[in-house]
Amino acid sequence: MLRVRHEVDGSSGLLRAEEAAVPEAGAGELLVRVEAIGVTLPTVRRLRDSREPLPLGGEIAGRVVATGPGVTAFAVGDRVTGLCFADAYAEFAVLPTAMASHVPDDATAVEAVALVRSGLVARGAHEAARIEPGESVLVTAAAGGVGTLALQFATAGGAGRVVAAVSSAAKAGLVRSLGADEVVLYRDLDRSGPYDAILDGVGGDLLAPAVRTLAPGGRLVAYSSGGGTVEAYELLLRGASVIGFQIRALATGRPELYARWRDDLWHRRAAGTLRPAVHTPLPLADAALAHTLVEQRRNLGKVVLVP
Repeated sequence: MLRVRHEVDGSSGLLRAEEAAVPEAGAGELLVRVEAIGVTLPTVRRLRDSREPLPLGGEIAGRVVATGPGVTAFAVGDRVTGLCFADAYAEFAVLPTAMASHVPDDATAVEAVALVRSGLVARGAHEAARIEPGESVLVTAAAGGVGTLALQFATAGGAGRVVAAVSSAAKAGLVRSLGADEVVLYRDLDRSGPYDAILDGVGGDLLAPAVRTLAPGGRLVAYSSGGGTVEAYELLLRGASVIGFQIRALATGRPELYARWRDDLWHRRAAGTLRPAVHTPLPLADAALAHTLVEQRRNLGKVVLVP
């Protein structure tokens, strides 16, 4: 089978395609013929900054071709999606049943990897922000996999003004089609606002100017892997707050809520009220290009690899 692995050459990381043996499913695991792989910014950043080879984990969707000992909730032939912790960038991957869920018959594998994990992050960030009807909401990284869904949650939740923050004016058409009332470029963020809630998927150097646009009592939910520093004085000045959200904490700490939100994503998709946006899918062998698109923020929607 074809597999992409990470290796380090000097001070830079590389993604190399190679032939490898098909893995076997162990206890509590599924062997999946992979049809789609979701690329995420945290994975891209982690590999970029590493000085040693790392396993390529990620979101996958496909069909079960074998089950390991003790598996009862899934069978050969089932269509599934979930998070692999290693060797996700491959034609066959091993998926723990604890991280797997079924994919509806009328959904594609590409839709599955664009909807589930990103949708859960978007829903969690939205809930953490405690957005009230009529409030103003800013979504950063609004044209990305999570941001495009966060825009739709804000609109559906009755926000009075939804603003999409993006890196390029070329992304304006997409984010407006998904519910944004206004579009602001990152370089102009300081001159926008105020916002009652900010859903921030960028972090880093954008975090400080975003905090300065918060309205009195405003809330910023940080869910990116970009880090960043917040001045306590800016929060005191506005009576504002910064809230961190991590999807893994929800998955492990509140699995019932995690499952309920996941089912709700599929219900919303079926009803036509939630639409995942996908960048033109790329072949698995073009994994390095996919990472470049994400890191340089040139993507419109979720970046997906297709074996």
